[in-house]
Parts: sequence; structure tokens; C-alpha cells
Amino acid sequence: MSSSYSDEPRSNFGLYVSLAFIAVALIVIGLLATQCSPDRDKTVTSDSATDSPAESEAPAQDPFETLPEPDSTATESSTLNPAEALTAAGIGAAELDPVSLLQKIGASLQAGELQKAANLIGKDALSESHLTGLQALADANKLRIHQAKPISEIGELEANRRTRWALNLDDPFRSRIYFDLNRNEDGKWVVVKVSLPPAVEEGNIPQRALFAQFTDALGVTDSFLNAALKQDFDDAKSFVDSEKVSDAKIAGLCIIFEEAKYQLRDQKPLRAMFSRDTTAGFKANVVGKSGERAAEFGLTVQRADTNQPWLVTEINLDQLLADYATRVAGGDVHFTPLVKNPTGGDTLILYFGFDENGLTPRTERQLDIVASLLKTDPDKKLTLSGHTDALGSDEYNNSLSKSRADAVRAYLLSTGVPEAQMITQAEGEAKPRLPNVNEAGEDNPSGRRANRRTEIYLDF
Repeated sequence: MSSSYSDEPRSNFGLYVSLAFIAVALIVIGLLATQCSPDRDKTVTSDSATDSPAESEAPAQDPFETLPEPDSTATESSTLNPAEALTAAGIGAAELDPVSLLQKIGASLQAGELQKAANLIGKDALSESHLTGLQALADANKLRIHQAKPISEIGELEANRRTRWALNLDDPFRSRIYFDLNRNEDGKWVVVKVSLPPAVEEGNIPQRALFAQFTDALGVTDSFLNAALKQDFDDAKSFVDSEKVSDAKIAGLCIIFEEAKYQLRDQKPLRAMFSRDTTAGFKANVVGKSGERAAEFGLTVQRADTNQPWLVTEINLDQLLADYATRVAGGDVHFTPLVKNPTGGDTLILYFGFDENGLTPRTERQLDIVASLLKTDPDKKLTLSGHTDALGSDEYNNSLSKSRADAVRAYLLSTGVPEAQMITQAEGEAKPRLPNVNEAGEDNPSGRRANRRTEIYLDF
């Protein structure tokens, strides 16, 4: 007789438990293997980049963005051995973008990594005195790069082949380290010359020393323009040939720069037009107060021979005066502070309203610049010549022209200019700049506006 259990269905409970245990074990092993996989991070990054391609792209780099702050946790570099550093410098770095090269050099200098900076510059552009000077600046904590504007382009030495740039140091003197760059056969830029800031004496660098750091054609042109931008007449004059560039033109340029708030453009401020042994030409590019592109004008510099200094011999202001007129003079190209006088040369002019002899804030600003010129040298003199338009009697216009010249004289006296330095003349309506009537004999308001003036003849 068979057992009663032989006819009952067999239970599978134990089998199910075993299978479940094996499944859980396999899952755990799989998870552990995934976490330990060396490609896991790469896979996640790739998936993320696929889902959000825009986030993976680096933003376009501003070529003038500030240099990075030095790492405050970095240890100070050991004292540089100039001879060893020069030997180790090699041929230097080459970059397609000069800004990129200057950024790397600036970051290395600011971090105190002088050997790295030397490697980027290259031994052909360096000397032991350069490295000694850099070490001295580093020891004095004077290699901090200006954060707002770390790099400046000075201009071209030779069109599209040789350029000059500067690293701007963050000190009270606005010191700069200059770099001349050449473009090699591969189209990349390399450093070929370095110029350190002039030595500091008694905590100050004379402005003239900053202007005159370079005596080549580009350096003289750049120095002249920067002096004029600062309304520094005497320094500006020192860079010109006084027989070919008048004092009135220099003073007029100072006034134009100040009134229109011009500045040299950041990119290609000076472009080389031609360059020879004894003559060179540059095109200066300026921007307006808000940074918009404004105008360009030409300058020529010359020297008698290769042993003589470069001097500015010609300034063509036609395009600059036209732009100035639209910004300051309501579009009237004749209403400018600098004109040719009938006897030749350049003349400064102040304008007056109809039947008026009072000065405006604009003319007072212009006279402040003229006063600064006179007060630098008691031997300098000027002639103030008053004029009117043709409306009114001769007697009235003679009186009005005298009062206009006297108004200018009185203001200059109030600024401290000695009376002995000024001569006044009253011309009435006798010497118009432009016709008071047109060809048809009708009134010419634009011409009359240009004739209501006081001319300033500089005898410097």
C-alpha cells in the first residue's frame, strides 16, 4: 500500500527561494562592476554632452579679458639665476594670436614664475639684464598685472609683420613692459624684443620718461599722440619738428581730443602705412567717448639720417576735423578750433553768438588749454584778433570785435596768464573767413557764423 503522500502534488517553494537568491546576487554583482568600471566617468560625461551640447561648449574668449589672479596658495619662486634662466629659455613660444601669447607671459610674471615667462619669451629677445630687472620687480611685488586692462596694443612697426604690445602693470605710474613681436613663416607671432619700465627714482617715474621709452618711428608717434591726449603741450611739442608742425596745430589737436573725448582705438591704434630708413607713415585710429569707431588721420615721422632722432613732420587732420564737427560743432565743418589763416600756418579760433561777446563753457575749456601752454614759459606770447560778420555799421563792428578780443584776454588773465604775454587787435568785419553773402547776393548765415570769432595767433 502506497503512502498517502505519494499521490499529493510536490511543493516547489524551496526552488523558488533559491532562484530568487541567485537573481539578487547577480544584480548586486552587476552594479558593483558598473561602479568600478574605469570608463564610467567617460560614459556619463558623454551622455551629458549629448543631452546638452550647448552647455559643453566653452564660451568665446574675449581677447582683452583680464588675466587670472595669482594663486594665493602658491609658494614664492626661488631667486632667478639670470645666466641659467637665459640658457634654459630656448627659442620661445609662438602663437597665432598675439593676445594669447601676452596673456600667458603676463600670467607667469604675475605668479612669480619667471623661468616660465623666460621660456615663453625666448632667449633671443632676452638678456641677463632683462631677467635681473624682472627679478627686481618680482622682489618688490611690482609684477602685478592691471586687471581692468592687462594688455594694450601699441601699433604696427611694419604692416602685418611686426607689432608692439604692452603688459600694463598695476602701479600708480601706469608702468608697462613692452614686447615687439614678429610674424614667422608659419603665421605665428614670436617675441623679438622686450623693454622694461624706466627705473623708479624716489617713488616716481617722470611722465616724460614714460612717453619717451621708445625712440623709433612708432615710439615717437605713439608718445606724441599720448601727450596730446593728456593735453600735455610741452611734451607733445618735444616730439615734433617745429619748423614743419606749428604750435597752433599741436594746441588745436589737444583741444580737439579734449572736446570730443577721443581715445586711441584698442585694436590697431597705429597702423604702419610705409616704413623706410629715414621716413615712416602711420594711420591713427580713434574712438569716441562710448568706444564707437570715430575717425582716422595720418602722421608722418622723419629723421635726417639713421643717427638722428625721429620727429613728427606732418599731421593730416582732415578726417578727424570732419568727425569732430559732427560731434561737437553740429555738423558745421567750418566751426572748428583749428583753421588755416590767410598768411599761412594754423590758427586757433574761438566762436561767438550773434551780437555777443561772452564766452561759453566750450570756449572756456579751450582757453584753459591755451593758458596751460602760456604759463609754462613767460617768454611765450600770443595775439588775440577779434572779428565780426558784416551786419551792422563799421563803427559798431569795430567795437564788438574789440570786446570779443578783450573777453578772451580777460579770461586768460583770470587763469594767471600775465598781461605782458598778450596783444589784442580789433579787425571788425574787414577779414572774413567765409563770404557773408552767397553768389546770388543773399545772406549766408553759415558764413557769418564762422566770421564771428577771435583768432589766437601763437608766437611760441
